[in-house]
This record gives sequence, C-alpha cells and structure tokens, in this order.
Amino acid sequence: MALRAEYRGRLAPSPTGYLHVGHARTFWLAAERALEAGGELILRNDDLDRDRVRPIYVSAFLEDLRWLGLKWSEGPDVGGPSAPYSQSERIPLYRAALNRLRAEGLVYPCRCSRRDILAAIAAPHAGDEEPIYPGTCRGQRVDGAGDEAEAEVEAKARRVAWRFRVNDGEVVEFVDGHLGPQRFVAGRDFGDFVVWRQDDLPAYQLACVVDDAAMRITEVVRGADLLASTARQILLYRALGLTVPEFFHCPLVTDENGVRLAKRHDALSLRSLRERGVDPAEIASGRVQQAWLRTA
Repeated sequence: MALRAEYRGRLAPSPTGYLHVGHARTFWLAAERALEAGGELILRNDDLDRDRVRPIYVSAFLEDLRWLGLKWSEGPDVGGPSAPYSQSERIPLYRAALNRLRAEGLVYPCRCSRRDILAAIAAPHAGDEEPIYPGTCRGQRVDGAGDEAEAEVEAKARRVAWRFRVNDGEVVEFVDGHLGPQRFVAGRDFGDFVVWRQDDLPAYQLACVVDDAAMRITEVVRGADLLASTARQILLYRALGLTVPEFFHCPLVTDENGVRLAKRHDALSLRSLRERGVDPAEIASGRVQQAWLRTA
C-alpha cells in the first residue's frame, strides 16, 4: 500500500501498567514505518482510565520507549503544535465531538450497565471487548427539548452513557497495510457502541478518532485485536467529516501458552527485561520469543 506523502505516525501508550514486549513490537513497527516514510512520529499519553492510570507509569513508558531507541518529534515531554498530548487534558475536544454527534441525532443516551448488556445476550462477541449491544435503549431519541434536557441532567449525574447508532447491515471495508482487505458488517460484527461513558469521560473509540484527526495522523499502527474497533472508528470519522487514516494491524505477541500478553505479565515487562540485561535491539528486532526464553 502506498503511504501518503506527508507521513505522520503515532505511539499511544496507556499508563495503566508497565509496557511489555507486545507493546515494544507494535511501537517499534510504528517507529520504523515513520522512519521509512521519512515522516514524523507523535507520542500521545492515553490516560483516560481514571481507576488505573498512575503517574509512575507515565514516567516509566517514557523511559522504556527511550531505552528501545525510539524517537518522536511531538509529545507530552517535548510539546508540539497539537498540544496537549495527554488525553486527560483534551476533554473539551471530545465533548465538542460528542455534541456534534448529538446535534446530528447519531447518538442516544443509554442507561444500561455492562451487566445488563451481558445478561441480554447469549455471550460476548468472540474476540471483542465490547459485546454487541441488544438495542435496549436504542429507541430513546433526544430530539425534543424535554428529552434533551432530561438526558443532559442524567449525563451530568453520570448515570448514562452515549451510544453511536449504527445502520444495521452497513458494510465497512478497508485495506489493512499488513493484513490486507477487511470487511465488517454493522449489526453483525459490532453493534451500537459507546462513545461517552457513564463516568462522564469519552470512550476509547471517540477519543482515538478525535486525537488522530487533530494530530493529522496518516497511518495508525496497532494490534490485530483492534480490527473491529477500526471499523467502528471509520464510522465515526465519516460522521464527524474527518479524513480516515491508513491502518496497519500487527500480529499479537503471546506468552509461552499462546495467551496474548497483558500488563499483568510482569516477567515480560520492558522494565523487567531491562533489569535482566536483555538487549533492546533483541526485542526491537522482533526476537521477542528468544528474549522470553532467556528470562523466563
């Protein structure tokens, strides 16, 4: 796939734990693709998870990324024209996007809890963190002034989420830079999805789209587990009148049992590997399994 002339890639770690070799592989690929394209690499601090974000993890990912040898031209530590680069400082931008979606009638208030959603369906959608929504609150439009005012009061009280209403049967297609043609069907592969959470914060899908567009990202490099999220985000790009970037989804790195790495795999955290003397070049080059076998 031919990349756009002015390449802008990004790294977007979430400071909810120490980075592991799976992150390293994805971030290394992102940096390599930016370097090969003669473009820019932007670092963003995706710190919207109030319950799990810790300042120590912010300083840790900065240290770990530098240890890997990665360099960026914009970010929370160096500034840049798209500042601020921490999502917790960009809430007004997300709220403006939500208000636009509301004005267009593309979202609706949802009072369901995650437990309610899981109880209404047989099982979560395989491989997806957000199950297909059964549509319990879908008919609750907020076109009238009274309904709008009521929804606003509830939202401020943090009792409702806002969901993007998909068109069942709509096909979302894109060509992934690594995995090739992808095809998802709204209502089958994913349903109405949350763009604003019950705790009065933007959901991942909306925040990611707003930031990647504002920072003029031309290609998003991330894990293959986010393919369905990409389909959702393409719908948001279109709804907000924003340019859709290219996408490159990396294979997931797994542990010795074939389980996808998570931040709970402390033995494979970059910090632990660094303390054990693993050469960052060994990790960055993709020889992560060798690093695991040596340090397990």
